[in-house]
Amino acid sequence: MDLKTALAVRMRSLLLTPEKRLGSVTEIVEWFGAMQAQDMASGLWSLGVRLPGSTRADIDAALERREAIRTWPMRGTVHLVPPADAHWMLELMGVRALAGVAKRRETLGLTEKTVDQAVEVLTAALQGGKRLTRAECLAALTDGGIEVTGQRGYHLLWYAAQRGVTCIAPHRGKDQTFVLLDEWVPHSHRPTRDEALALIAHRYFRSHGPATVHDFARWTGLTLTDSKKGIALAGPALTPVTVETTTMYADPTLLDSAPAPPDDWAALPGFDEYMLGYKDRTMLLDPTHFEAVVPGGNGIFQSTLLENGRVAATWKRTLTKKAVAVQIIPLIPLKPPARKRAETALTPYATFTALPLHITWT
Repeated sequence: MDLKTALAVRMRSLLLTPEKRLGSVTEIVEWFGAMQAQDMASGLWSLGVRLPGSTRADIDAALERREAIRTWPMRGTVHLVPPADAHWMLELMGVRALAGVAKRRETLGLTEKTVDQAVEVLTAALQGGKRLTRAECLAALTDGGIEVTGQRGYHLLWYAAQRGVTCIAPHRGKDQTFVLLDEWVPHSHRPTRDEALALIAHRYFRSHGPATVHDFARWTGLTLTDSKKGIALAGPALTPVTVETTTMYADPTLLDSAPAPPDDWAALPGFDEYMLGYKDRTMLLDPTHFEAVVPGGNGIFQSTLLENGRVAATWKRTLTKKAVAVQIIPLIPLKPPARKRAETALTPYATFTALPLHITWT
């Protein structure tokens, strides 16, 4: 398979082509297994761009219906996940983030006794279906005699979620809220470890393939040994493909027919699986443009505009009550027809925000 074909298949896997669409937040999040959502605005648009014609209100309503929840299932990073899968994901992948927790506690001046006490305090404060904002959770910890200054409060909230006690519920206004996971999601899927490895391998390559085992290991935070085992356990649900000279894997059902070329243009948020889902991003992004997408390598990804599946520009948006103002920063020379198509690609985002679109070029 050549790179052009591989990219077309990958865009299909990522649900970024008209030929492959799903109809709900539930279906999309289950398709991916987990979707990057450390930045809430990016997470909402990652769903919105895959549900053409949807608005933020539609996505907010889906999250209130518990079609997806947010937690730290892997790499110590917040993702949207299928609610019933949160526990096994935390047990399979999230637990690896706890490996270095003792050193972090020491840095923060926390003891094991204190963090366990914090989990007990949060459990008591949230019991009975309560939903508290971050500030309210921190106040409950303070009232329970636990110091939350500096980064301690964040660490304790993270730890309770990492243990599978709490999860992040939809925002209340601009405020993040927390609930007890087992109250918010009373019915959980509990596969064996081998079943879980096979399941997460299939979901990853189904939604990101063709991709390499190293991409998979980087995305999950699993060891290379477990990553290879997951691929083997997935059996015929995955098939190896050679892209140029590199062995990759994909869901064979996505290879049944020749993929259509990627959408002419698409507008994605910065923290999207398109960019965050791979260790090697050269198929998607010219390496000379990486600095523009992640300035200073600080982990803050800029929103991107894709031309035929590859990054051609970044964009920044400013929301007001009357409009959404978007600034486009090209990374390659773009003639007037291409600029017009780039602007058209932002129209769905205007629909999503339910605001008029004002575009400027840098």
